[in-house]
Parts: sequence; structure tokens; C-alpha cells
Amino acid sequence: MSRIGVAFDKARAEGRALLVGCMPAGFPTVEGSIAAMTAMVEAGVDVIEVEIPYSDPVMDGPVIQKASDIALAGGVRTRDTLRIIEAVAATGAPVVTMTYWNPIEQYGVDAFARDLAAAGGTGLVTPDLIPDEADEWLAASDAHDLDRTFLVSPSSTDARLAMTVAHCRGFVYATAVMGVTGARAQTSDAAPTLVARVRAVTDLPVGVGLGVGNGAQAGTVGGYADGVIVGSALIRCLLDAPDQATGLTALRALSAELAEGVRTR
Repeated sequence: MSRIGVAFDKARAEGRALLVGCMPAGFPTVEGSIAAMTAMVEAGVDVIEVEIPYSDPVMDGPVIQKASDIALAGGVRTRDTLRIIEAVAATGAPVVTMTYWNPIEQYGVDAFARDLAAAGGTGLVTPDLIPDEADEWLAASDAHDLDRTFLVSPSSTDARLAMTVAHCRGFVYATAVMGVTGARAQTSDAAPTLVARVRAVTDLPVGVGLGVGNGAQAGTVGGYADGVIVGSALIRCLLDAPDQATGLTALRALSAELAEGVRTR
């Protein structure tokens, strides 16, 4: 079983959902992102999702876009991301990577899979890669024993949903809303139905992302999903802070609130 699968099983045994916290690599700096992700783990985040910054992030809302722009302006590269993954994996928390496909093609698909596995990464979440076009990634992930997480949405047909989850390994990413990332005032009404549809065709854990911003929302989503995925709200802690120390304090506080939320749903 993948390390992500083990983490989901551990959370399930504790009667709760898994908490996944997301942060772009290299934001606000390479070392700053390592410190931020380490703080998230120490505050109770179960799994870290490291996003490779990209110049055309079609699924990301303004918060993640701004953070990624800062990372790119600072000169972060894919090799820096691998170093960050290695450092965060050393905390003992599973680390999954979210990436658009172009950086992986530029790096070399098999070479990236090899280096990701060597760094301690568990696999990839690929928002703009569909299974129909993923033959090279399917082969590389098999060769290097990596998970692969494709996305499903409320608009996915039953046939499309079944085909997509059949190619997933580790967990399935269910996008709770149609649109881009970002914390919202209310969680999606469509998400519970989508999770039920996924569970009808797979035993893989289902993580729900897009829209969670506080502990109460994390508890609500954790009531029907196996995993709660939070990005923008955590990133905003650093974006809105006047300095890194203040940002890390806010980040630890929100991480702890979210962790408490999935434990007291």
C-alpha cells in the first residue's frame, strides 16, 4: 500500500478524515516554504501537498496564483521543488506533489518520476492531465512505484468518473465546486453527492478540495469525505502577514484549527 493509503487508513482508524495542506514550492522562498510546510506538519496536518509553481495555473485561484508568481519571480525551479519535497518528507509526513503537466514534460517524465521517488515523494496530483493522455505517466508511475491522482468534478459523467478513478492510485481528488481554488463562505452542496458517486465505483479514499477555509468547514467536509484538502486559506496566512514570523504563527494557528476540525466533526 502507498504511504498515502497508510495515512488514510490511520485517520480512518481514528474515526476522522485526513487533512491535506497545500503550499507552492519556493513561496515565499525555498527555505521559507520548507519552514512553512514543516510548521503545518507540526500543527497537525497529516499530508503535505507541494505544488510546483507554474505560469499558467488554470485551476488555481488568485491566492495560489499570487504565491506561485512570487516563487517563480524568486527563481524557483523544479529541482528546488524536489529538494523541498525531500526536506518535508524528512518530517515523516507523506508528501504528494500537485503539478501542471508542462513542467514534467520539460523535465522528462521518467526522469521526474525517478527523482520524485528518490526525494521521498508519494506521487502526483495532475489537474490538467487526463488518463486518456497519460500513457507515459502511467508507465513511469508504475516503474517507480508512485501514486497517481486524477481529478473528478460534479460535471463528470458516470462513465467518465469510472474511467478516471480506475486509473487513480493512492486517492481520488474530488473537486467540490466548478471553478478555481479559493476559500469560500460555504462548502459545496454538490460535494457529498460527488463523493458518493466516486465511492460507488472504487474503494480508494476520496479527498475533497476547493473551498475549505476554517475548522468548521473542515469538519463538515470530513463528515462525508476521507480527506479534506486545504490550500488558499493556508497560503493567505503568509501572503497577508507583514513578515515571515507573523505568517508562520498564523499558519500554525490555522493548521491546528483545521486539524481540530477534522477530529471533532
